[in-house]
Amino acid sequence: MGHGESSITYNFLMPRFMKISTLPLIMCLFLFFVQACNNKEEKISPVKAGDTTEAITSSKPEATVNSYAPVDISPMDMSYYPANYPQLKMGNNTNTAPLARIIYSRPHLQGRKLFQDVLKYGEPWRLGANEATELELYNDASIQDRKIKAGRYVLYCIPQPDKWTIILNSNIDSWGLKPDPSKDIARFVIPVRQTTNHLEYFTMIFEKTNGGADLLMAWDNLEARLPISF
Repeated sequence: MGHGESSITYNFLMPRFMKISTLPLIMCLFLFFVQACNNKEEKISPVKAGDTTEAITSSKPEATVNSYAPVDISPMDMSYYPANYPQLKMGNNTNTAPLARIIYSRPHLQGRKLFQDVLKYGEPWRLGANEATELELYNDASIQDRKIKAGRYVLYCIPQPDKWTIILNSNIDSWGLKPDPSKDIARFVIPVRQTTNHLEYFTMIFEKTNGGADLLMAWDNLEARLPISF
């Protein structure tokens, strides 16, 4: 092959060879760019103004932060008498007003011993956690033959191994428990018994009786009942 023919062949093939040889490099750079963009989108989750959805930076639930109101470890709960009164009312299954309601927070054991790590005998306990527990009586009632007027009352307890002293107090809308005996309305001593249950969460419900309802208080394997007549 002559020199002229070699030059023609070189000039013809070289551009094509360069295109073929640089194609993998171009593809690699493109894939690297796409992967980098994906990683950036995974790390940053922008939240639009006015959007109440939180920016989630991890798939783990504990990494999600509620900036409005943190979720309390001891959830607030309430119980009515008659039981499930709001559902009965909205289902048109009752024509009467409720008789009683208890509002309380529900601490849980978390591996602790009830009367070693959480409560102490002879020391006042708020019968819950956080806000003071409140009992609301919608009508006048009777507890252990003592007349109690309709209204809202703080409810707290002084536990002993075989009995609990339950106190009604007028210091409503309060946090924690700083007993002021001058605001005590009444005190009632009730028995406490051991059961075969082992409740993780403190529980308060009303159970119907012949003359009214028992306010049942249970935690771990203990159960106490405050009888209320309406």
